[in-house]
Amino acid sequence: MAEVAAVIEPNPAAEAPFVKELIKVWRAQDTHGSWDSKSDLDLLEPYILDKEKRRALPIVGDPDPDTIWRLELFFNAVALAIERATGVMVSPMLKMHHEGFGRMVLIGGRLIVVNKQLRDVHRFGFDSLGKLAEEGAKYVTAGVEMIEKFPEVARY
Repeated sequence: MAEVAAVIEPNPAAEAPFVKELIKVWRAQDTHGSWDSKSDLDLLEPYILDKEKRRALPIVGDPDPDTIWRLELFFNAVALAIERATGVMVSPMLKMHHEGFGRMVLIGGRLIVVNKQLRDVHRFGFDSLGKLAEEGAKYVTAGVEMIEKFPEVARY
């Protein structure tokens, strides 16, 4: 009996600049090498919530610490990508209620570069890797545009 090797099709979203930045942020968290055997896409798997996974989550719920951590790493990657593009140091600030609503702001100098109102954080995730890349790139683009619009405030 001949074995047929599985053909793994490359995912173009895996090559998106934001996804690569997010992978770098994740790898930087692994100070003991525990994830060395995991592929990059396996690390990002918790961000992908297809319809089935989303249905399994309650409508209302408190976010667990791992979900909040993933949210923070996502916006850390956004901040780093904005920083690389503009040269302005960007710092994330999260204010979260234990029930899963709050606000994430990214600050460059004295400028609010990104301002995201958060709701239902326990359901934080994306339909696909492509959607993850698209949303991350959207925040990066908005942040870069804000800095370009108000450079004197961002560099103060």
